[in-house]
Amino acid sequence: MSNPVQSDKDRVVIFDTTLRDGEQCPGATMTFEEKLNIAAMLDGMGVDIIEAGFPIASDGDFEAVNEIAKRTQNAVVCGLSRAGAKDIDRCAEAIRPAKRGRIHTFLSTSPVHMKYKLQMDPQQVFELVISSVTRARNHTDDVEWSSEDGTRTEFDFLCRCVEAAIKAGATTINIPDTVGYAVPEEYYDLFKRVRESVPNSDKAVFSVHCHNDLGMAVANSMAGVRAGARQIECTINGIGERAGNAALEEVVMAMRVRNDKLPYWNNIDTTQLTHASKVVSAATSFPVQYNKAIVGRNAFAHESGIHQDGMLKNAQTYEIMLPETVGVKQTSLVMGKHSGRHAFIHKLEEMGHKLAGNQVEDAFVRFKALADRKKHIYDEDIEALIDEGMVSAHDRIKLLSLSVIAGTRGPQRATMKLDVDGVTKIEESEGNGPVDAVFNCIKSLVPHEAKLELYQVHAVTEGTDAQAEVSVRLSQDGRSMTARAADPDTLVASAKAYLGALNKLVMKRQRDVAHGAGASAAAAS
Repeated sequence: MSNPVQSDKDRVVIFDTTLRDGEQCPGATMTFEEKLNIAAMLDGMGVDIIEAGFPIASDGDFEAVNEIAKRTQNAVVCGLSRAGAKDIDRCAEAIRPAKRGRIHTFLSTSPVHMKYKLQMDPQQVFELVISSVTRARNHTDDVEWSSEDGTRTEFDFLCRCVEAAIKAGATTINIPDTVGYAVPEEYYDLFKRVRESVPNSDKAVFSVHCHNDLGMAVANSMAGVRAGARQIECTINGIGERAGNAALEEVVMAMRVRNDKLPYWNNIDTTQLTHASKVVSAATSFPVQYNKAIVGRNAFAHESGIHQDGMLKNAQTYEIMLPETVGVKQTSLVMGKHSGRHAFIHKLEEMGHKLAGNQVEDAFVRFKALADRKKHIYDEDIEALIDEGMVSAHDRIKLLSLSVIAGTRGPQRATMKLDVDGVTKIEESEGNGPVDAVFNCIKSLVPHEAKLELYQVHAVTEGTDAQAEVSVRLSQDGRSMTARAADPDTLVASAKAYLGALNKLVMKRQRDVAHGAGASAAAAS
């Protein structure tokens, strides 16, 4: 969406950290294939820098960053690194195949972090800033340095570190609001003062990275840009540590819709925003809240009679942007049991899905099965089918059949057949209600100690034959995994969602055993 009238000095670089900071969101771990798919999508929609992961954290993270570096066509591929030599060298190795690679190294600079986290004095930290940036610069010309907890760092010390980092070769300086504590006025003032106080500040691009603990991540990001920052670090759907990060779709559309007050531009194809939101939501199994700005289900929905009346007269009465600009189309009813493979493939392409031949065939088989059970197939139904196929393709535990006896007379009973690593297992269990019976069946077939933290049900579309979409979050040994599944039968969807979360826990445990305990995935910002 670049504007030829605007100059390069007004261009804002979009740095997406969905695959790094976003994946650190509890329960949001993605598979190798999902990461590759999301990276390709980000590259295709115009993201400038893709922070692909934290290579030292685990062999799995290294492999994902390395493969993304090999495949990415346009974006800079970035890896995160702590200040230690091993971290930096491992990161450099991971990004080496990239057409354009970046090392992003960080170090805490606030008094509380230096004292309790690093257990280092300011002079030691200062010297480590120089040595880490110098080492990274020996590997690549594109080095980003972050002052972790920058907004709680003493100003003079922050300026000393920024000046030293630029002198050592950093080309991007990130001052993150790591704990989401800042308000826009002070974040603006911080960037303005640092850029005015650091003698060599004109030799680096300044970057904002804001967390959303007080709900001000997007506002703070834009405040930093107004003060001269020209890179925004953000994630699809705003996912990330704790309350998340600034949402990519929100900062991009804020610049587009309010270009009068935010006269900046970027290269994001905004028509892909809704699709990107759905892909990331499916991969992480994190549902997007209905009232989420830009990409939420209700973002362009109007229920109030007064609002509907105004919309019928002129859409601008209550809509500040056209739905098409973010890739939202009206739900269609053209698909059904008589639709053929060609029509189905066309519909997938229309919705922005590009599947391989075997993926298309698998999705088409599931589409026909759903069409036999449901009169109308909505776009949302197809999205749910595709999401489920992407998520469950590599599952070790798969649902083969389920039958449930429920009602007022009780006890409720469930009979289930699972495929566990290629072996068919059958079990029958009772429960305090049909859902409890289903979950007890799973526990009998696949013994585990995971605790059910979340169980949510909502309809994908309207009507009594709507697919039920179920979200389940399981926790075990300090880690949480979330999964979603959809089916016209709520109990089947419940079983699939529970198994999806269980599969993620099993796969995560296997990776940990295979690779050993990796470095803790500390947040850079």
